[in-house]
Amino acid sequence: MRSMDRVIKILIVDDSRIMQNILKNSFDEKEAWGKTAFLTALNGEEALKVMDENTIDILLLDWNMPKLDGLSVLKKIRQSDKYKALPVIMITSEAAKYNVIEALKAGVSDYIIKPASRKILIDKIKGFILGG
Repeated sequence: MRSMDRVIKILIVDDSRIMQNILKNSFDEKEAWGKTAFLTALNGEEALKVMDENTIDILLLDWNMPKLDGLSVLKKIRQSDKYKALPVIMITSEAAKYNVIEALKAGVSDYIIKPASRKILIDKIKGFILGG
């Protein structure tokens, strides 16, 4: 269980600034876990740079992006001991069963198909942060 006075850092990686804002706006000012800070990246290359420069608690990751797609980011970070346990929720329009299986094999923690409902998103994140 995490301390309630700690700021939870969520990295949102999506090539759509609109989608980034939708995800950020899904959160209330004070969720059950306390304060939340958001970092954003428009593609996989930016995401890796942000992760090198910051400590991230949860990664919300789109699949289809320029430069480096979400699945490639996932595979790359799962090779690092630093990110083996990082909760990664893929939020994507890729709804085919084989996509979900491919992401699970690559080490995704959870998978949400767009459009993501606020309740599902918050419940999944709360599960990772609070452990339940």
